[in-house]
Amino acid sequence: MLLELHVKNLALIEKADVEFGEGLNILTGETGAGKSIIIGSVTMALGGKASRESIRHGADYAYIELVFSVSGQEKTEALKALEVEPTEDGLVIVSRKIMASRSVSRINDETVTTARLRQITGLLLDIHGQHEHQSLLYKSKHLEILDAYIKANSQPVKQNIYREYQTYRTLKERLEGFDMDSESRIRETDFLRFEIQEIEDAALKEDEEEALTAVYRRFAHSQKIAESLGAAYEAVEGEWISRALREVERVAEYDGALGGIRDQLYDADSILEDAKREISSYMDSMEFDEETFRQTEERLDLIHNLQAKYGATVPLIHKKLEEKRKRLDELEDYDFHREQTRKELEVCVNHLEGFCAQLTEIRKKASRDLVKKIKQGLVDLNFLDVDFDMEFRQMEHFGPSGWDEAQFIISTNPGQPMRPLKDVASGGELSRIMLAIKTVLADSDDIPTLIFDEIDTGISGRTAQKVSEKLSYIAGNHQVICITHLPQIAAMADAHFEISKSAKDGSTLTTIRLLDRKASVEELARLLGGARITETVRKNALEMKELADRTK
Repeated sequence: MLLELHVKNLALIEKADVEFGEGLNILTGETGAGKSIIIGSVTMALGGKASRESIRHGADYAYIELVFSVSGQEKTEALKALEVEPTEDGLVIVSRKIMASRSVSRINDETVTTARLRQITGLLLDIHGQHEHQSLLYKSKHLEILDAYIKANSQPVKQNIYREYQTYRTLKERLEGFDMDSESRIRETDFLRFEIQEIEDAALKEDEEEALTAVYRRFAHSQKIAESLGAAYEAVEGEWISRALREVERVAEYDGALGGIRDQLYDADSILEDAKREISSYMDSMEFDEETFRQTEERLDLIHNLQAKYGATVPLIHKKLEEKRKRLDELEDYDFHREQTRKELEVCVNHLEGFCAQLTEIRKKASRDLVKKIKQGLVDLNFLDVDFDMEFRQMEHFGPSGWDEAQFIISTNPGQPMRPLKDVASGGELSRIMLAIKTVLADSDDIPTLIFDEIDTGISGRTAQKVSEKLSYIAGNHQVICITHLPQIAAMADAHFEISKSAKDGSTLTTIRLLDRKASVEELARLLGGARITETVRKNALEMKELADRTK
């Protein structure tokens, strides 16, 4: 679960440290106090968009850190499979430093890409943002929800479909390549022969370019090399080391300590003599062969030209050569290869159809159980006379995840036909539907932490009470972090945090603090009574808190 959140220099937050607990963690505060910044900071830490404008005015950077506690062998093994090793204390620490020019994300101090960060943290936390319920307006989201519900059962079949679909696309493109007239075929054949001959005649060898480049560089700078070596020889040819050695030898017998200096000078004199011989030998062997230089230059030009046309390395050029030989063989025996490809495509399509039908059967069977659970969740959320189902349609074309198109349909009033969500549900109803879906998925997945950002959009009264009970139910098996403005939901908190805004030294600050029971009741009174909090309102708040305690 998410143990700690640390935020520094982000928007209105100078510094905030939050320690979350198990169960239902509620965040409340006045409108504009910065509640969205708290959840926004988590989103940024998980790889969400972060602009330089999010850095607090006057600061050089913003910093966000999430500390997760990981328990259970299965979760630990899943993280290890993604090359993440929890600490000895079972912690995974995710951090992001946002600077004006760039941002850096780390997991346990190892820098990670955004894609890998999302893949890893997807095992630990799921965020339901303020407007995520709007995604229910799109049918593609409905199939995504169903697939998430049956992930374990459908994954092997989906992998088969994906693999066959890639083969299908390759064969289809190859077959389309045979759709050409005789003149075009002859033209392509001639050009392929030319390209193949060009690569074969070059007879490229591995590491040849590197060796030729070294030769070319030496020839191209031969004059400068000769000048520098001549100057170096003159520098080491002098007698100053030999003279120093002679002078020390003259007096070494008078003090044993001078023996060390004498030995060092012996070594220096020997090293310089070796260097002189090496320099002299190199200079004697130097010769500039105009013809060799020209041949080297031409060979390098040929290699670079082939690299530009066929691939950056010799292995890539050879790979391209094999592709062109294969294509030439296809064109030279055109009818045979076209018919063979057509047959292979037909077999692939049959396999693909079989896997797609298998996946459809799995999906339809699972959808009956899914919609039953969602419908019960909707009844719990005060949809009293609701009908809910999922309808399927087979698309005209394959896709990497099958051929199904599916959507949820609903009727919220008796006697009314079921229709797509986008045609029936309001914003508040969509929010409750998403909560019901999240509840079902929460029962079937193992993501330990769920965040709900203003799940109470467009609801009040009895419905709000139902939503609070549903969140409390989810919190029985998951850590739940929820931003709300409704007292019915806030009263259910196992840990209640207040987010507030204040002025300090001419600037605005957002702070967050954990409330004790007395302060939590006072905050409930504020949510109930608004600007004017009377004793009656406080009594109502206390009664609401006590009722929530009995309900949990």
